[in-house]
Amino acid sequence: MTTDDDELLRPARYPRSAAYDPAWLLRLDMGPHPLWLLEDLARDLRLLPGMRVLDLGSGKGASSVFLVREFGVEVVAADWWVAAEEARAVFAEAGVEDRVTAVRAEAHQLPFEAESFDAIVSIDAFEYFGTADGYLPYLQRFLRPGGQLGIATPALRREVRELGSVPEHIRQVVGWEAVAWHTPEWWRFQWEVTELVDVTAARMQEHGWDDWLRWSRACGDDAVTRMLLEDGGELLGFALVAARKR
Repeated sequence: MTTDDDELLRPARYPRSAAYDPAWLLRLDMGPHPLWLLEDLARDLRLLPGMRVLDLGSGKGASSVFLVREFGVEVVAADWWVAAEEARAVFAEAGVEDRVTAVRAEAHQLPFEAESFDAIVSIDAFEYFGTADGYLPYLQRFLRPGGQLGIATPALRREVRELGSVPEHIRQVVGWEAVAWHTPEWWRFQWEVTELVDVTAARMQEHGWDDWLRWSRACGDDAVTRMLLEDGGELLGFALVAARKR
């Protein structure tokens, strides 16, 4: 990684994330800038030391390390694509293995007791499993009353249904998967209509498009970089959504 890459990946608007080695983050890469997303999302959550937090779709573990170090919480890191042994090695290297439990679990068959978490967070993963009408009612069972749910997920500023199809510059890179990239307003309605949670925030990340472009350039992902440049921030970004269980 070059000096330019290091500067590119330490924007001043994310002071907590800037303390982490960009080379370490790139080595754990499974999607755009997870710590930037989490640091921004955390503004809409109240994470306190000692809370038990489920990091759902935790990937190789960068977000779980961040949660432990920055907020003093106890984390269960659950992912289907990454073996628990691989994640444990990351946690041991980061010195947080005593505060994180790694679990390999599929998002629709979570091996946890009801009301066992104070918060659930999901960074750049919820779009793969959380858009079905029945998923929030399933997931909220694992939250204690008053527990918090927060997600950061790729988003479009207009629904694909409204556009009539996935725009060509997006379809060429991600294909049909973009139909799961919803607006913050879509997420707000999808959750509130269940009457199981109160949505406390649903917003497009202010610098989502720019952050995504920074990350894709640092990763050398030419296809995603072209997609973002052609989009110019017109449609693409990230939705940050937070809620409390009633």
